[in-house]
Amino acid sequence: MANLKEVRTRIESVKSTRQITSAMKLVAASKLRKAQNAIMALRPYANKLQEMMGNLGDSINTEENPYLRKDDPEKVLIIPFTSNKGLCGAFNSNIIKWTTKYIDEKYSKQKNVGNLFLLTIGKKATEHFSKRDYQVVASHDYIYDELSFDNVAKIAVQVMEAFKEKEYDRVELVYNKFINAASQKVMTEQFLPLEPPASAEEQKHEQETDYIFEPDKETITEELIPKSLKIQFYKAILDSNASEHGARMTAMHQATENATQLVKELQLSYNKARQEAITNEILEVTTGAEALKG
Repeated sequence: MANLKEVRTRIESVKSTRQITSAMKLVAASKLRKAQNAIMALRPYANKLQEMMGNLGDSINTEENPYLRKDDPEKVLIIPFTSNKGLCGAFNSNIIKWTTKYIDEKYSKQKNVGNLFLLTIGKKATEHFSKRDYQVVASHDYIYDELSFDNVAKIAVQVMEAFKEKEYDRVELVYNKFINAASQKVMTEQFLPLEPPASAEEQKHEQETDYIFEPDKETITEELIPKSLKIQFYKAILDSNASEHGARMTAMHQATENATQLVKELQLSYNKARQEAITNEILEVTTGAEALKG
């Protein structure tokens, strides 16, 4: 009977866990809908900004613009985006493993001489890299609590100002790009310096549209580059946020399915043990009756 009690206790425990994972799945699905709408609405705008940057390419002075300098990347800043919470499958571990591998393969020299820096977004990245041999210059784990363009833009401006002051020669983003609820792709994007604009000949082949600009191209470019960089940074964090909720919803769905299957197996084991106990009791009663007759 002790065995029956243990199995019954475990069944109740698994059922309780299943209720929790099911509730977490519903919460993640609700948050995912909002996050997915946000990133899907931003992508066309961000892509249009990139297209406008291409049209203004011949007006960008690559020698004077501080965001287009071509220094050798002696000082590198990597910005990995993770979440503040777990229970989202391989979402966080994929970013951490990819960032570690990327640094070892591309920036091992900078790391060895102390010229590799990290700015972390999300507690999981902060906790991991702070405990290891990495220089974490800042962390912005709070950003997910009040996720808005204004708050994200402040971080982007800080990075842009540090780049202009030549504190860093290159800035790269590492984040999960949202594809769908069950699929995310680790992306590495060069945030700064900006890629040089296409030549006039290349633009001519790509697009024949002739625009009339008001005010002049140079003025528009001065306003457009910082705005484009802020949007790029905001898009990365929205992608990461949507990917987190999608990964958590998928993980909790799988956990709920596994719990359901485990309850079925435990219930079967319980029924077998109960039937065995009943059979043993019947045998004992029968044996005792036969002994009395003898």
